[in-house]
Amino acid sequence: MERALLALTLASVLASAGCGDMSHSGGCRLPPGATADYLVALGCPEDFAALASAPLDVRIPGARSVKTVIDRADDDALYFQNSERYRVHWDFARRFLSGSGHPLVPDVAAFSRTEYYSPYRRFVLGALTRYDEPGVWVYEIAPYDTADAAMVAAAWRRIADATWLGADLRFHPTSTAIEAVAAALPAEVPVITTGELFAGITYQPLNPATAMGRLRFASADEAVSGALGFRDVVVLDRVPNDLPVVAGVITAELQTPLSHVNVLSQNRGTPNMALVGAVDDPRLTALDGRWVELVVGLDAWSIREVDQATADAWWEAHKPAPVAISAPDLETTALAATDALLDVDGAGGLGPALAAAIPAYGGKGSHFAALAGLGDPVRVPSGFVIPLAWYHRHLAEHGLDAEIDDLLVDPAFTGDPTTRAARLADLRAAIAAAPVDPELVDLVAARLASDLPGERVRFRSSTNAEDLDGFTGAGLYTSVGVDAEDGRAGIADGLRAVWASTWNLRAFEERSYRSIDHRAVGMAILVHRAFVGERANGVAITANTFDLAGIEPAFVINVQKGETSVVRPPPGVLSDYFVYFHAYPTQPTVYLTHSNLISEGTTVLQPAEVRALGQVLAAVHAGFRGVYGSRAFYAMDVEVKLGGGPEATPVFWVKQARPFGTGD
Repeated sequence: MERALLALTLASVLASAGCGDMSHSGGCRLPPGATADYLVALGCPEDFAALASAPLDVRIPGARSVKTVIDRADDDALYFQNSERYRVHWDFARRFLSGSGHPLVPDVAAFSRTEYYSPYRRFVLGALTRYDEPGVWVYEIAPYDTADAAMVAAAWRRIADATWLGADLRFHPTSTAIEAVAAALPAEVPVITTGELFAGITYQPLNPATAMGRLRFASADEAVSGALGFRDVVVLDRVPNDLPVVAGVITAELQTPLSHVNVLSQNRGTPNMALVGAVDDPRLTALDGRWVELVVGLDAWSIREVDQATADAWWEAHKPAPVAISAPDLETTALAATDALLDVDGAGGLGPALAAAIPAYGGKGSHFAALAGLGDPVRVPSGFVIPLAWYHRHLAEHGLDAEIDDLLVDPAFTGDPTTRAARLADLRAAIAAAPVDPELVDLVAARLASDLPGERVRFRSSTNAEDLDGFTGAGLYTSVGVDAEDGRAGIADGLRAVWASTWNLRAFEERSYRSIDHRAVGMAILVHRAFVGERANGVAITANTFDLAGIEPAFVINVQKGETSVVRPPPGVLSDYFVYFHAYPTQPTVYLTHSNLISEGTTVLQPAEVRALGQVLAAVHAGFRGVYGSRAFYAMDVEVKLGGGPEATPVFWVKQARPFGTGD
């Protein structure tokens, strides 16, 4: 009865508007400003706009989408559903196409199992999407849908005939599996790939947010010089490998979404976007040096001039809450093996064990130890952690702690970015020049000889102010390689280099931005064998960062050939960047970019390797859920290596895991 009343009401509205004919040649179906639960045809772009929403999946910016339902049990009846009111297909089908003469629609789990995977499905589910910058209209199905070419072609024809688009409608395959289906489509169905869509993109929202600050233009090299402050909105010629904390970022080239710059922007909650040609864009150049408001949205961006009083008031209202870090444990001096560092049972669980370990062994070393306790398929190299008490002893023995105290109250240091950069460089040099306690060198040398004899090892930063919930500190500190033949001198040099990085300019600025007490920061050091000759390396997020509705679980993965970094790539180097829908029976992958270091048409990881990586990521996600799973958006940021170990057949090694984002 409800459906009959709705259809009658809609028909009356359409008839009164002179739109009773539902063929696509009859013009708009809705009066201006009107909407409906659904239409059975779209006569103009205004009809589309009345039903459209931002897609649940926002991998490609500038999109609006209307979900489509074709009922094969009702002579291929087509429905364009109001996608603001009914965000998923099941909601619409359950309300309008179940009972009252229609077969019943089952619960959402049974619906999903059948309608995306069965060749005998009742519905063909898809979406009509407009991508603004490429200027194209496409028909899409879910990345995990197993519809064959005949089913897709029939759906495309049905939608083309029911809209004003006709043959201008294209089909966009949303995963590698659907690309294979697209290859079998008849010639009448035009296909556009994800790569072709991205080629038309000039605006890329990396971290949607709003900020006010002074607009500054700088080169990527100038960005790391210390001349920028955290009240600056910066326009950069390219993506820098490092960047001190700033109010917002606009790059003139597209970015890698899992780069340090974007991870830091997400951690800070500051806007980050790419705009091709930004350095010459008159909308920006006209505001150089002025106070502005930058708004980065999913579909569009805006910038406007504001006065300093408005910007200052905004900053006072929006400056980040202080990050509290654990007081450093200055008593623990024992080097701890990573597989024995955490007392999970004694502490009452992984969360309390991490909280107990971080004051002595830092965030990175403690989380690495947690990884070591997860077991297969999570593999980490054996290693040990040098507690941060030795760092504080090094400062105290050489009077460097007093020098730090003086710096922190010096107005010239605190008030001028250029002075601050120079004085921090002097401090790092002093830390690196001071002799290391021979007792510590003896302890490290003995542990290396017993646990990692003859190995090249990695000394990695592990402060008590990184890899924390709400503050990752990604890329702030320095790690160094140490060769066995370097002996005691190499050990001492490695220790001092990592300790000195506590006072890297970007680390200092980041801590200041988050009101972290610099005096309370201590540097522990994680030591394990270096990865040599890895076949691939990568970074992954263990949740679908593109899924606004939280209904399509997936992993977001960046991988690159060999040792070339995915977070700090050389200029012009692209990596494989894809979404892996591990929870679905077909486990499809959706590639957004491909590495330009390998042959065209190939991928860095083979399908079996993607599946193996997915198992590792699922285990890490589950292993830390009890600690961070109460967050509004829970995910782990995971670094991996493929190979680089003693195995004849390369396996995945987990290098790091930390909570992703701010935890808000």
